[in-house]
Amino acid sequence: MKILYEDNHLIVAYKERGILSQKDISNEDDMLTLLKDYIKNKYHKEGNVYLGLVHRLDRNTSGIMVFARTSKAASRLNEQIINNEFHKKYLAIIEGKVDNKGTLINKIKKDEKLLKAFIGEEGKEAILNYQLIETKEDKSLIEIELITGRFHQIRAQFANINHPLYGDHLYGSHKYDRYFLDAYYLSFLHPISKERLVFKLIPHDGLFSEFDSLK
Repeated sequence: MKILYEDNHLIVAYKERGILSQKDISNEDDMLTLLKDYIKNKYHKEGNVYLGLVHRLDRNTSGIMVFARTSKAASRLNEQIINNEFHKKYLAIIEGKVDNKGTLINKIKKDEKLLKAFIGEEGKEAILNYQLIETKEDKSLIEIELITGRFHQIRAQFANINHPLYGDHLYGSHKYDRYFLDAYYLSFLHPISKERLVFKLIPHDGLFSEFDSLK
């Protein structure tokens, strides 16, 4: 687990692919529990450790996450999300080639039984901006900025325009054996000092390593 920043109010860490954001019925490794154990051991804390989950990443999406170490920090970071002062950017590999840049706007509804997002007339508005970085053979590397944060938003919206994430079998890709989506950039105001913090970590695992622009 990579710790990118920590102080008395928050902790920023990189979530590897395959780790949950928070515990579920599978009882497998999750960031919230791992970081609580890290804090407890490092600072020799007794009893329960408070750590607030501010945002989530899907199990198989890697990337930068921030966690609040106090309830005040959690409240202020959540306010930033509501007020669009909390900025996340992703790197993704999709099938085919898209326009150099664009905006996708849809309505997304989550199917609780299938654990899948569907686009239609019902649901919540989902907006993202994207920019093409590099195309290599039958796949493209793109940067995505989320304007909203819906369940499986990136995966569903790109599948909807026939450019699913490369290897995302749930949303129609028949390539590879996994998909490539990484929250490589995170920016927000420190909940106490109000200083803008910016974190950036370029992924190099798997197919990301094939793109010259990431080297």
